Amino acid sequence: MTKSKFLTIWFFALAPCIIFAQNKYEQESRIEKSSFPIKALELVSPYLKEGKRIRFYHEVDSTKKSYEVKFKKDRLRYSIEFDQEGYLEDVEFLIKEVDVPEESWIQIENYLKDNFQKFRIKKIQQQYPVGENSPETTLKQAFQNLILEYINYELIFTSKSKEGYRTYEALFSSAGKLLKLRESLPVSYDHILY
Repeated sequence: MTKSKFLTIWFFALAPCIIFAQNKYEQESRIEKSSFPIKALELVSPYLKEGKRIRFYHEVDSTKKSYEVKFKKDRLRYSIEFDQEGYLEDVEFLIKEVDVPEESWIQIENYLKDNFQKFRIKKIQQQYPVGENSPETTLKQAFQNLILEYINYELIFTSKSKEGYRTYEALFSSAGKLLKLRESLPVSYDHILY
């Protein structure tokens, strides 16, 4: 067997393991504005001026700890996430299926149909990760609602399996390619997980 064939087989054997990440156990606690990182607050303050229902959160999941501010502005529900030190991670806002470009939505829908027997989408968010951009540029582009190559679509959906219904969180690229998939345990299970 040639080296290229071996690498190709090896890649396709490991690809599902890389894409299907560990389960997500998330706990979100509301906090006071004074407990929010100062660095993060200074960065996001100009965008909060006309915001409504502003809430601050500390989030702990199975992989990291972060801070999040959620608010409503211009009829959109925003969520801006920061790491423990107050560095911007991403900006997200709720959208509907019709807001996703048609070609991308077809790719996303095909993936879900091919991999899940029955599914129901509960939430779709358009995500602007910081990546190579500055935090200021990321925020500006997110609040202008620009459709750019680097944005992602985050879907929360339920699917029926042999064991019952399961909730998943999937991250797709702007072209509709799956980037990450993980099972999400509902918050209501916290009383069971000692």
